[in-house]
Amino acid sequence: MAQLYTKVKLYLEANSKTWDGTKISLVSLQNDGSGEYIKTWNYDGLDKPTDEQLASYETAGNAAETLNGVLNKRQTEYKDFGYQLDLLYHDMTAGKLDNTGEWHKHIKAVKDANPKS
Repeated sequence: MAQLYTKVKLYLEANSKTWDGTKISLVSLQNDGSGEYIKTWNYDGLDKPTDEQLASYETAGNAAETLNGVLNKRQTEYKDFGYQLDLLYHDMTAGKLDNTGEWHKHIKAVKDANPKS
């Protein structure tokens, strides 16, 4: 089940708004023990979403959360930038800027191990 944050974020994006976590006065979520709900809603020109509107973002929310999980996993498996730049440098000097280079092999291995779909 998609989290409320994700569904609210998708609702805002669908209505040309953005979630800005630094402006807590615009929207805030709360959980008093019986589930999350929207505590504060102050977006000019956009009504607070109904439960039905939020429910319509369940599938898209699940897909977004799955994708974020994959991207976060990839981020932890990529070598640091310094290492990657060194790989690129050695690939460039060896004339291996195609799929035979070490940098390409590293990136491909991470992407293959963590597919988006």
